[in-house]
Amino acid sequence: MSIITKTQGSFEYLVAENIPVSHAFTGRMGGVSEGYLSSLNLGMHRGDDPENVAKNYDIVGNALGFSPKKLVLANQIHSDIVRVVTEKDCVGSLSHQAYPQCDALVTNTPGVALAVFSADCTPILYHDPVTGAVGAAHAGWRGTAAGIAANVVDTMVAAFGCKRSDIRAAIGPNIGVCCFETHADVPDAMLAALGADAKPYILPHGEKFRVDLKGINAHFLRRAGVENIEIATECTVCESHRFWSHRVTKGKRGSQIAVIIR
Repeated sequence: MSIITKTQGSFEYLVAENIPVSHAFTGRMGGVSEGYLSSLNLGMHRGDDPENVAKNYDIVGNALGFSPKKLVLANQIHSDIVRVVTEKDCVGSLSHQAYPQCDALVTNTPGVALAVFSADCTPILYHDPVTGAVGAAHAGWRGTAAGIAANVVDTMVAAFGCKRSDIRAAIGPNIGVCCFETHADVPDAMLAALGADAKPYILPHGEKFRVDLKGINAHFLRRAGVENIEIATECTVCESHRFWSHRVTKGKRGSQIAVIIR
């Protein structure tokens, strides 16, 4: 199994073959936004026309089979906070600011869709085929070091009675080790969290370092008891024509989502 690209019309997205429920890692292709936000911007606060953002969500919802009215978004703060949500949390807003702060969502309520935003950070989707529970996480480098990938697993176990060995995970496109050049603060945070286990994912690069965020998140998942993990090969910087990249655009960009439907 692997993570593959699908298209519906001009809408292009990635899906993980190990997750059988409807889900997607979106990119920047297939929407109606214009200018520097062309074309599938899903961030309501990136300077876009709200009507265009709503139309973009309709495109994604129609392709995946969910109503944006049944969507719960994450109001992200680069934390390790995981929220357990139900249909009561579907407030009908496409603004992340309408939701409590967190960087991951889990649910076991049928019909509820979960979404997290990214534009270089690491998106992770979760599914337990036994209980039906699903999750979505946004792992910035701070959240990665804080172990948000494992916190989602712990929360699914505690909230829904999931078995760790049943949970499946998929890590979507992010800034790859090929492009994530950073000062010592990032590797220091990973070493503080994982000790020597972090060293294989940190590559010296001159006076700086390159850090494998996908690899570190996968390590946290395996340490939490998840073995069924698919990892996208795509780098949002190398393929910035397909995906939104904060680093490439210097912040003048849209947002993509990782979305999963219970």
